[in-house]
Amino acid sequence: MQYSGIQEYRKGIGSSILLTVLTCGIYNLFWQNHQIKTINLLLEKEVLSFWRWFFLTLITCGLYHIYHEYLMGKYIVEIQYKINKPAPSTNLPVIALILSIVGLPFITDAIEQKELNEIIDYIVETKTSSGQKI
Repeated sequence: MQYSGIQEYRKGIGSSILLTVLTCGIYNLFWQNHQIKTINLLLEKEVLSFWRWFFLTLITCGLYHIYHEYLMGKYIVEIQYKINKPAPSTNLPVIALILSIVGLPFITDAIEQKELNEIIDYIVETKTSSGQKI
């Protein structure tokens, strides 16, 4: 696994929430795209697509987004197992699904970003401690 430039995929949770609120949700499109790219990079294959998410969310009046958040949680857990990260967040898919159903997708995005940031930190820490370049 080569995660060249992985640190660039870290994203500030507070600033992302603030920008989403200040732009009335428009920034969330960029945030979703960033998270999709991060998951695809970490899995080393394209499992998610921004445009598929965008159009299916529009066509289904937001219902696909609920499923998408579940998928994101599932893929994050898959990544945690793939890199042997201690204490994977096995409940994340269900938590993402429930929060999305009750209308709290920004909270879901924040939790998923926290997990992605921790994965990135873990990769950087393990690569650095083993003397590998990142």
